[in-house]
Amino acid sequence: MDVVIIGGGLGGLCAALDLRQRGYAVTVVERQRYPFHRVCGEYISNEVLPYLHRLNADPAALGPARITRLQVSSPAGRRLTSELPLGGFGVSRYALDYFLYQRAIQSGVEIRQQTTATQVTFDAARNEHQVVLADGTTLTARVVLGAYGKRSALDRQFARPFFTQRSPYLGVKYHLRYSSMPRDLIELHNFADGYAGISAIEDDKYCFCYLTTRQNLKTHGTIPQLEAQVLAHNPRLRHILETAEVLYPQPEVINEISFAPKTCLEDHVLLCGDAAGLITPLCGNGMAMAIHGASLAAAHTHEFLQHRITRPALEKAYSSDWHQYFGGRLRTGRAVQRLFGQPLLSELVVNGLRLWPAAVRQLIRRTHGQPF
Repeated sequence: MDVVIIGGGLGGLCAALDLRQRGYAVTVVERQRYPFHRVCGEYISNEVLPYLHRLNADPAALGPARITRLQVSSPAGRRLTSELPLGGFGVSRYALDYFLYQRAIQSGVEIRQQTTATQVTFDAARNEHQVVLADGTTLTARVVLGAYGKRSALDRQFARPFFTQRSPYLGVKYHLRYSSMPRDLIELHNFADGYAGISAIEDDKYCFCYLTTRQNLKTHGTIPQLEAQVLAHNPRLRHILETAEVLYPQPEVINEISFAPKTCLEDHVLLCGDAAGLITPLCGNGMAMAIHGASLAAAHTHEFLQHRITRPALEKAYSSDWHQYFGGRLRTGRAVQRLFGQPLLSELVVNGLRLWPAAVRQLIRRTHGQPF
């Protein structure tokens, strides 16, 4: 086999489509069964559209929302608004991942659902990988891409430092019906020890997703109590919580979200998407980064599989490009995150940026890329 991709999210599926389009035998290993929800803000910068068009995966088929403006509120409800230079679109991961999965199946990608990779080893003598699955199957591949998301047991195998460090963050996500918000707007609302985002997706729905701390949840006991006693202090969030129709009974929740620096290469496995580095949700562009990372990984893998470059050259080129395109975004995201979540500081930052629109536009540019 030419390529095994561990993880069938945006990065994994786009890389699979790209490499299959180039004529390679590709297998994707995904622990869940499509379609399914993921905890994720569901806004994507338009920078990805040329690439998705080249993959014959135009998301217009899903009827996404067109998003052109950003609004940020402080915990007290003060707001600043800015145009998004490139704009973006809103579509659920439930719909988009399933759409890409169907495209991948149609193109001849093998997708093994409801299984996990338990071990990945590299045979230097044979210059190939062995991927062991939970059912005991072993796959052999010339290249392995890791697109398995924020956290995986493979991170333990790779002895990645962040894996042994507890992260204080958790994420919560709902889909809503909400008639009080323009569909061309993405909103970010701050509260004590966290922030929430809401934006339109397909079928007149909205994605509502927030990041907070485990301690915040522990203090208030339950998610409803946390929302009533903390989020609702922000008047914009209170209006959403009191008037929106929740479209499924329980929220999706994920723990141990780490924004610590990671590497994009582990034991000769090329990592992309959240496995390589997670941008803070406040910057709202992780989905675009995953798709762009897939394009870089696929292009460099193609050069290697065509015997144009050696494996060391493949790894060096991918690492260099990954840091060139994403290193600055991640650093900016970590810096911006430190400015929000504390009520007093959030108030000062939002009030200051309201008077400095050029700075807002610059922050947006530093967390977004160019069309590719």
